[in-house]
Amino acid sequence: MTDPQGVPQLSPEREEEGEDQQDDTVDAKPDRSNRFSFFARKKKDGQEQPPEDSDNKQCRVICPEFQYKMNYKRLGKCVIINNKNFDAQTGMGTRNGTDKDAGELFRCFKGLGFQASVYNDQTCDEMQRLLKGVAQENHSSCACYVCILLSHGEEGVIYGKDGPMAIKTLTSLFRGDRCKTLVGKPKLFFIQACRGSEFDEGLETDSGSADNALETDANPRYKIPIEADFLFAYSTVPGYYSWRNPGNGSWFVQALCQVLNMYGKQLEVLQILTRVNFLVATNFESWSDDARYCGKKQVPCVVSMLTKELYF
Repeated sequence: MTDPQGVPQLSPEREEEGEDQQDDTVDAKPDRSNRFSFFARKKKDGQEQPPEDSDNKQCRVICPEFQYKMNYKRLGKCVIINNKNFDAQTGMGTRNGTDKDAGELFRCFKGLGFQASVYNDQTCDEMQRLLKGVAQENHSSCACYVCILLSHGEEGVIYGKDGPMAIKTLTSLFRGDRCKTLVGKPKLFFIQACRGSEFDEGLETDSGSADNALETDANPRYKIPIEADFLFAYSTVPGYYSWRNPGNGSWFVQALCQVLNMYGKQLEVLQILTRVNFLVATNFESWSDDARYCGKKQVPCVVSMLTKELYF
């Protein structure tokens, strides 16, 4: 069920729905699926307000020189790698709920205009071959590129179905010196995976700018760092678990799809991800019969090397 603002909520009736009554779990080793469940906590003062009527929208100051060019023939590719089942020797449990994440992400990014594809249960070699092939394609007619990784993980590591590999091995395939047709274009990576084994205990609180001077060179020919124009949106901060529910999917993906569906064509990408951070941080909290695992929190982490504003 959802509250009046569309945020997923749990209710006693969910106990009769089979899959949705399963406990929450984390995308890390060991699998702790027999310990956790979660609830999405309502805020006392209500949720985020829906978009205002067009007559009441604030004016956006448009500075084309500070925005990525988006008037290409296609918006771009969105590759979703969805790893649910893992070989026994990895010690990793089945990631129940990830298929819901993959489905919601596919519909969400396709709705934004991306050419979306889902690849299930990929080995490390298969992930590398897949993304290497995508990087070698001609993206000249595309405005940007999106890759989404759904799997178990550790800090700096993502799991294929047969074991771990460095995330950098995959993302570096799209550097400016390796993927020429995406040079100067935004390359976005969304990563739903644990980054360690710590729990965020949370903190009780009652509450809930500086201008950056930018200069451009008058000469249109200039060097671009090979690591420029990347954005990494992680489901959690370094060192911490990332929560996933077998019935509803992961906290991060739930919030990401909700905000993209509401504001994907309206807000700049960092504004979108800031709202995602807010929803995950304020609306989700773990629950367990074991007090050691009760009341845990999570906040996503955005690392941006984008050099301009990005509007889909």
